[in-house]
Amino acid sequence: MKLWLVRHGETEANVAGLYSGHAPTALTERGIRQAQTLGKRLRAVPFQRAFCSELERTQRTASLLLGDRDVPRQSFAALNEMFFGDWEMRHHRDLQQEDAENYAAWCADWQHAAPTNGEGFQAFAERVRGFTVTLSQFRELDHLLIVGHQGVLSLLVAQLLNMPDSAMWHFP
Repeated sequence: MKLWLVRHGETEANVAGLYSGHAPTALTERGIRQAQTLGKRLRAVPFQRAFCSELERTQRTASLLLGDRDVPRQSFAALNEMFFGDWEMRHHRDLQQEDAENYAAWCADWQHAAPTNGEGFQAFAERVRGFTVTLSQFRELDHLLIVGHQGVLSLLVAQLLNMPDSAMWHFP
C-alpha cells in the first residue's frame, strides 16, 4: 500500500499563528490554490480511497485535490487534530499572559500536561494509534490518500515506523 499523506491547505488560523485544533477555520485563497495545484500534480495517481478528519479544512482540501474524480471518501474522528480546549483560536503570546501557569507547564512537559480543558498528548496519541488499526484493514489498497493535520500526520508517521510518539517532531 502506498500512503499519500497531505496536510490541509493553509487556513486563516495558520496565517494568524493560532492554535486551531478542532475549531472551524476556513482555507485561505492560498490554501485553496495549494490544494488545487497538488490535485493537478497528483492527477495520475489512481487513488482508491481518501480518508480525512471530520474537520472542514481537511474535507475541503480533499475535495479540491480530488476535483471531479470518483474516489470514495471517508472521515474519521481519529484523524482530527489535537483538541486545544480553551486555547482554541488563541495565540501563544496571549496564552503566556492569560493562562501563564498552564501554558508554561504544557511547554515544559507537553507529553504529560494538557491544554486547559483540552486533550492531553497521551489521549491524542492513543486516538491516532487506534487509527493505525483501522488502516491495517485497508492493506489491499494500492493508493490511499490521507488528508490530515500537522500533528496527526507527524504522529501517524512516527507510529507507523514504530518510533516513540515523541519522534513525531522529526516529521514536521
